Amino acid sequence: MKLKLTLLFSLVLTTTFLKAQDSLMIRKIYDEELVNGQCYGNLHYLCKNIGQRISGSANAQKAIVWGEKLMKSYGFDTVFLQPVMVPHWVRGAKEEAAIIQGKNRVPVHIAALGMTVATPKTGLTAAIIEVHSLKQLDTLGEKGIKGKIVFFNRPFDPRFIETIQAYGTAGDQRFAGPAAAAKYGAVGVIVRSLTESLDIYPHTGATLYVKDGVNIPAAAISTIDANKLSSMLKGAAPIKFYFKQNCQTLPDAPSFNVVGEMKGTEHPNSYIIVGGHLDSWDLAEGAHDDGTGIMQSVEVLRILKVMEYKPKNSIRAVFFINEENGDRGGDKYAELAAKNKEEHIAAIETDLGGFTPRGFGFDGVSAAELQNINNNWGKLLAPYGSNMLVWGGGGSDIGPLKEKSNKVVLIGYLPDSQRYFDIHHTPNDVFENVNKRELELGAASMVALIYLIDQHGI
Repeated sequence: MKLKLTLLFSLVLTTTFLKAQDSLMIRKIYDEELVNGQCYGNLHYLCKNIGQRISGSANAQKAIVWGEKLMKSYGFDTVFLQPVMVPHWVRGAKEEAAIIQGKNRVPVHIAALGMTVATPKTGLTAAIIEVHSLKQLDTLGEKGIKGKIVFFNRPFDPRFIETIQAYGTAGDQRFAGPAAAAKYGAVGVIVRSLTESLDIYPHTGATLYVKDGVNIPAAAISTIDANKLSSMLKGAAPIKFYFKQNCQTLPDAPSFNVVGEMKGTEHPNSYIIVGGHLDSWDLAEGAHDDGTGIMQSVEVLRILKVMEYKPKNSIRAVFFINEENGDRGGDKYAELAAKNKEEHIAAIETDLGGFTPRGFGFDGVSAAELQNINNNWGKLLAPYGSNMLVWGGGGSDIGPLKEKSNKVVLIGYLPDSQRYFDIHHTPNDVFENVNKRELELGAASMVALIYLIDQHGI
């Protein structure tokens, strides 16, 4: 009995010491970032000196060259490029659109959806029909749809506290709506922008066509103009819709993921990665989506390097290419990881903007493991507001790793979500809409979590 009590007391002392050690390290991490952080300055360069970075473009290649140079300047153990072939879609001249009611033409704001086809050179004019779901297309059938433009007008559901959930429930009309409408003979599609914000800015985003199916032009319309169109359709006078877009898809182009690495001292072939996507849509600078994510990711390694931390496992920062319109970068990374027999124990994706950190979502842990994560790490992260440790994490870039290994835990960085979809995929996604303090707090929270995973496992 005395021996058991002695062992128990020793265990308590050891646990208390380790938590005190972890607490001190996390404090030092935040001090380094908040005093000497570089992610905000790096983001400014990316946004203002390079700008939009749609896959296959000259700007995307400039960003890759700059990203590799940036990582090398920090003196990471290894910096390398992973070749990836990516789609090359070009928007072309600015879109035009108008609601036509007799001789009255009401101009509206639209943006072609990513990967969509062009209208005829003179534009497309047709009767327009409003629907609120893909299922409604089945009810209308070819008789109600053929020869018309389909207007998907399902808004965000405001009851969701986390706006990413509202985005998820409304998103099918954008990525699947055009292909579904084409099956019934629609000649074009207009989609309400995926946001709860009421403004004149259309939100682009990718749409998916069916292989060997009929491809019809599709565009997003601003929420204010969507409401206007819906109101006019309810009137007695017949309505037509005109739009013109000039996009095209060119042959696939060569591109790269950018990877920086700190080699593990105990388990060099065991990896913890943190990453975001380097590409962006072409309407703006891609500041929140996902300039903040990649700058936070490289900041993780910079801080650990500056603090002379010697990781047990290898830690990587990854700038994935082509998340927006193809996911080729994430697929290639997972393919090469499997080929090289790399064991990934955890992967963090940051792709929900650079807003105030709230915590992390976990995929690949049991209920007991998640409870242990909260019990052991929740109090350490609480002083910094990053202690919302919940189920449901990951992201499209790190998701393919799960298909190659059931051992990896996928983790999604969870910042405050209330403002993200006001600017997501719009001309407003610019550097000026990023808060320096929020960006740096997010970067520090990721360093803290990676440190804890590296020291203790999951």
